[in-house]
Amino acid sequence: MAETNPNSRLEAFCDGVFAIALTLLIIDIKIPSTIEINNTPDFWVALKHITPSILAFILSFIIILITWVNHHNSMKLMNKSSASFIYANGFLLLTVVFVPFPTSLIGEYISTDYAAPAVILYNSVLALQAIGWILLCQAALKNHLGKNEKSTRAIHKNGKFGYFAFILYSLCTIAAFWFPLTIAIITAVTWIFWLVHGINIKHEEMI
Repeated sequence: MAETNPNSRLEAFCDGVFAIALTLLIIDIKIPSTIEINNTPDFWVALKHITPSILAFILSFIIILITWVNHHNSMKLMNKSSASFIYANGFLLLTVVFVPFPTSLIGEYISTDYAAPAVILYNSVLALQAIGWILLCQAALKNHLGKNEKSTRAIHKNGKFGYFAFILYSLCTIAAFWFPLTIAIITAVTWIFWLVHGINIKHEEMI
């Protein structure tokens, strides 16, 4: 039987990468062996100690999930692929699988005096992810991969949002030198916007 979706293997590969990235987030969440637990109150204190890690895990899970939703909906705008598009997609996936590392750093250091480097690295990864989106959209436009004119316009709009995201997270990276906790909160809030944007991508695909 002929393959109805020429990008089905690429989408399956991407789904697998996203799933692995989501799974890796939870690996570093554990009670440190240096904490001594002798009774139930000690156990609750130990859980309180890893609360920042749990919150960082939830944030990054949401970020990767929204990225997957946006990526999934963006792929629906294409009816074919190209070499440059596949490599651009690979770079985007690289930034996705890197998210667990700064996530673990934020979980460990966000409540300390050493929070700045963790938040800086976190937003740097998101800025690189924005570059991935830009490259992906440019490859799709250059190789005329859109299903139709409306899909092409949606891809072009996604590229513009990629530039917006790059500027936003680059500024957040710089500001995190002085205001790491505030920037961490701002970073979390920005993903409400990307969730809404993903819904709009789906709307464009359905038109």
